Amino acid sequence: MSRSAGKRPRGAGPARDNAGKPRPSLAMVSPAVSKQTMHRELPDYLRPGLKVVFVGFNPGERSARIGHYYAGRNNQFWNCLFESGLVPVSLRPEDDCRVFDFGLGLTDVVKRWSKSSNNLRAADYRAGAPRLLAKIQEASPRAVAFNGKVAYEKFSGRPARLGWQPGMVAGGRVFVLPSTSGRNGSLTRAAKLRYFRQLARWVKRHCRDGFAPTQVATAFRPAIPA
Repeated sequence: MSRSAGKRPRGAGPARDNAGKPRPSLAMVSPAVSKQTMHRELPDYLRPGLKVVFVGFNPGERSARIGHYYAGRNNQFWNCLFESGLVPVSLRPEDDCRVFDFGLGLTDVVKRWSKSSNNLRAADYRAGAPRLLAKIQEASPRAVAFNGKVAYEKFSGRPARLGWQPGMVAGGRVFVLPSTSGRNGSLTRAAKLRYFRQLARWVKRHCRDGFAPTQVATAFRPAIPA
């Protein structure tokens, strides 16, 4: 058979389906079409009885496009979650709904997606902080882990350090992880993983046969940016 057999001759026009309609090609797809697939916000994976709720800053563009958490191509969240032992299987962004299987939850300080956190406004924090607090109070997890210092600082209005924070939120301890975004080059992947493993050790000790907080729960009100 000739190598050209089955190929359409040049100048024959666009390929057509059985109904005679032109088949779309990559060249025919308008960039505006992809904008229509953007999710306005990601769902919250929250319910009572969770061990840890992970709180991100806000969804990035790719996460909003495919509708799943931590979907940035260089985001290390899912790898760190598995390698630290917080989950026993390797998960992908498309598996985010499975976090319930392991007693974990997911949400964000601000639900609106943006290409960069620099695109967010003070109004986003004014709306997002009290809503997040209400969600945490309803779910009442044993710990709340913020993915990045900025996420916690925008929520609380307090300066933060990596690791455990003083006080509690809705009866749960607060842990600040280094941001797993690929844009965060201040720490190596190994250094970020150490904080995930620190959290995993606490979960293993305190979240198996019940939970007895070691600190007195304190009233907490998120800061409202001016």
